[in-house]
Amino acid sequence: MRLNIATCRPLPEPDVDEDLLLEALQAVGVEARMAAWDDAAQWREPVPTLVRSTWNYIHALDAFAGWVREVAAVAPLWNSASVLLGNLHKRYLLELAGRGVPVTPTELLTRGWSGSLSELCGRRGWHDVVVKPAVGAASFETYRFTTLDAEVDAQTRVFATQRDLLVQPYLPSVEDYGERALVWIDGEFTHAVRKTPRFAGGVEVVSEAIGLTAAERSLGTAALAPFAADLLYARVDVAPGPDGQPVVMELELIEPSLFLLQSPQALERLVAAVRRELKRL
Repeated sequence: MRLNIATCRPLPEPDVDEDLLLEALQAVGVEARMAAWDDAAQWREPVPTLVRSTWNYIHALDAFAGWVREVAAVAPLWNSASVLLGNLHKRYLLELAGRGVPVTPTELLTRGWSGSLSELCGRRGWHDVVVKPAVGAASFETYRFTTLDAEVDAQTRVFATQRDLLVQPYLPSVEDYGERALVWIDGEFTHAVRKTPRFAGGVEVVSEAIGLTAAERSLGTAALAPFAADLLYARVDVAPGPDGQPVVMELELIEPSLFLLQSPQALERLVAAVRRELKRL
């Protein structure tokens, strides 16, 4: 059984799960290899593909979308092409809100936006905000502004000349309770980790595996409901909102770290699911 694990080279940061996953797959008879999605020489044969660490796709969005369609047309792709393509742009947060799923309040600024961030935030009652790309990964170009003035307005307009942006209120709960990454593998949540706030140039600190509260599990299930049948893996990042109830901060369906190092059970479940799907081919 052959499997491509889609990655990028060089990696912008280490993937601590890469060797774990390769070794675990090989131990159950899966001939798995890492293959950079943007290296055409790696994709000359139609081989089932698991997307994992394609973390540079945000800099080549059209090329990545084309690669997803091409791979999915000739061999199984996990997650599915429809799921991957639908998760590229963080407007999905607005779609989640439209379904009644609690999310971090979000304003979408489309590329070329020329308004005033301070006026926008004033209307929303926001005084401490996060501005980040609507297509992004890790902490790429993610900034927190605690002072909203003409200088920040001008800086945001410069950012908007290059890409769509999201503006969100900063949630103080990420400093004490922490942002929780809820890991979902093959039909169920396996574990969570606590992540520290991370901005451009920063380093993320991650806890050991922890459990999910009932409210977090319910929120994550609601967020994934429309496409759960098409998912092999997912991650739902949440944090308590102003009322103490969790809200979705990110819905990661393309290349999320699954923190397999923290949960051998999650690693075992992912490997078993991949092996099962390969045996069905």
